[in-house]
Amino acid sequence: MARGYQVNEIREKIIDLLSESKTGLSGTEVSEQLGINRLTITKYLNIFAAEGSITQKNIGNITLWLTEEGIEKYSFPDDYYKIQKKFSELLNTGTQNQINSLIQNCIHSGAITTKMISEVIYPSIKSVQKQYDDGKIGNSERKYLYNIISSCIQSLRASTIDNDPKKNVLILSADANSSLFAEAASASYRYEKWTVSYLGDMSSSIDVIFDLDLQKFLGRIWKQKNGIMIIVVFSESEEGLNFFSESIISLKTKIGKNLKLILCGKVGKKTRIKADLITEDIDAVLQWSETVFESKN
Repeated sequence: MARGYQVNEIREKIIDLLSESKTGLSGTEVSEQLGINRLTITKYLNIFAAEGSITQKNIGNITLWLTEEGIEKYSFPDDYYKIQKKFSELLNTGTQNQINSLIQNCIHSGAITTKMISEVIYPSIKSVQKQYDDGKIGNSERKYLYNIISSCIQSLRASTIDNDPKKNVLILSADANSSLFAEAASASYRYEKWTVSYLGDMSSSIDVIFDLDLQKFLGRIWKQKNGIMIIVVFSESEEGLNFFSESIISLKTKIGKNLKLILCGKVGKKTRIKADLITEDIDAVLQWSETVFESKN
């Protein structure tokens, strides 16, 4: 912090100033124009360069600071829809650097991780899958785009947040196609201070001893049975949801009422699958989890 400014304020002031210069400014010029101590400005210039907000160019003994190409400020919550459209466009026609820059711009502009996941990431995953289902892209391109989205999820969950030891969640997918949804959900839960255990695609573990394996694993990650444990299962098929439901429901009778199960996928009206919550709405998953936790505390 400098002279009462928050870090985000300093970042915004520096980016605004550098955006007006085509050739860049020296640290001294930035310090003088913003009225902030030279040593303080130098520290923050280095920090913002490391995170990708700005860049530096050395000319002899002089270091000039410039904004990175594509840096833009957004206003939230108004711009989530705008970001979703731009993100989808860049997935189809842009480069990974442009996409990474967009995500960093959003983070620096104060975007909320859970909203980025629900308003930008989830619709993009569904869009890529639809393109694949419609035959517009092949498996290789789908995998490539999923990897880009995965790197964006990692960027969104990069900040350190102190977890609440009473809020525990285990997230897995019943198939490979659902694993990116599960990964995105893990970022949302982390942002809300849940202690997250993420297993990814567990289709290879579908066998008769899975419930015993899961019970042993829960003993490792939830040793003291502190607070609640919510298991969230993503699946594109009813068969996947049904298998994990039967395995986990059998554990609930042994472990107790503080173990909850959420199934994320489409289930027919006539299908009978047991769970505490069955939904396709990711917002509902997180809201329900928070409500259940608050009701027990």
